[in-house]
Amino acid sequence: MLSGRVLPVQALKRSIADGIVTADREIPKANIQPASLDLRFGDVAYRLRASFLSHAGPVADTLPDYAIEELDLTKGLVLEPRRPYLIPLRESVALPEAMRGFVNPKSSAGRVDTLCRALTDGSDAFDQIRPGYQGPLYVEIVSRTFPLLIRPDTTMVQLRLFRGEDPFLTDDELARLHDEIGLMSDFETELLAPPSLDNGLGLSLDLRGDENGIVGYRAKRNTEVLDYGKLGQEWRRFWEPVYRDVDSPRLVLEPEEFYLLLSQEAITIPPSLAAEMVPYDVRSGEVRTHYAGFFDPGFGYRADKRGWGSRATLEVRAHDVPFVVEQGQRVCWMVYCHMDEAPDFLYGTEISSNYQGQINTLSKHFVRPVSEPEDRQLALLR
Repeated sequence: MLSGRVLPVQALKRSIADGIVTADREIPKANIQPASLDLRFGDVAYRLRASFLSHAGPVADTLPDYAIEELDLTKGLVLEPRRPYLIPLRESVALPEAMRGFVNPKSSAGRVDTLCRALTDGSDAFDQIRPGYQGPLYVEIVSRTFPLLIRPDTTMVQLRLFRGEDPFLTDDELARLHDEIGLMSDFETELLAPPSLDNGLGLSLDLRGDENGIVGYRAKRNTEVLDYGKLGQEWRRFWEPVYRDVDSPRLVLEPEEFYLLLSQEAITIPPSLAAEMVPYDVRSGEVRTHYAGFFDPGFGYRADKRGWGSRATLEVRAHDVPFVVEQGQRVCWMVYCHMDEAPDFLYGTEISSNYQGQINTLSKHFVRPVSEPEDRQLALLR
């Protein structure tokens, strides 16, 4: 029996009350998600000449070797594309020896082609917070495509806390769960799909396109500033639609271009589990398929409908050479984690969840070019 488990919202609240997670100002209740805590930018940032890890000591001691200048976030800061920045976070941790942490980019950060990685003192790995760590948290940010406007208290990464060592389900456990509740189905037919299992649950691309033939979006280069804190921006200023091939459902990915595409499968995360997407896997070819890979309990879940599901947005970039992807081709794998207990609330029910039942890949910052179907919009309100 696996001992490692993800702490739910109620345990995160206790961790804050017990001083395991602290901050330089009160943590908003809205930042506590079903299985994660949104972390906030502080008031300063550092423009870097190079990315780094501070494996030998405190980040603050290493920073002067790589910082070009200190910047004030309080007036707003535009991140230059492809330039690394380091930002101290408002939150810090004092983990007990039986607890460890992991930091993921939030979905909205990944969808605007932003690479976010957490640093801690004395570590030679990004995103991982070792058991017993006591100290500050930092995030390195690289906006890969857009000039990006950020401010203090912006949340682009989220913290998960774990008890134990190995929280992941085996392929046999995933197969049994699929038989019981339906972990994945084909979005178009709503029929349960036989799972592709190989150290996780395989997902494929949907390149059939909508009624206009659009299969996704490609980021434009050399755009105006994208305001990360603003909703309802005009998507055409930053994105161009990608259309299905005229002969067959396939797509040629141009090297180093950034695409937002949808999975063919609709997936379900039941209350007892969370999940994350493996960002790069050699099985998929020279292509990265995700930058923000954490899925809360309740994503795509309806207690009254087995295998209902919600599709995943895949943030795709091919490397070095053009790469062809075809309809139904496996491009990434999801791993499922045990929860320590079911959370008090689920994704999509009692919180504002932007991507439940999604049929469009663009982030919440943009006016959606396609309306969501009424049954998907209202399903969780009935």
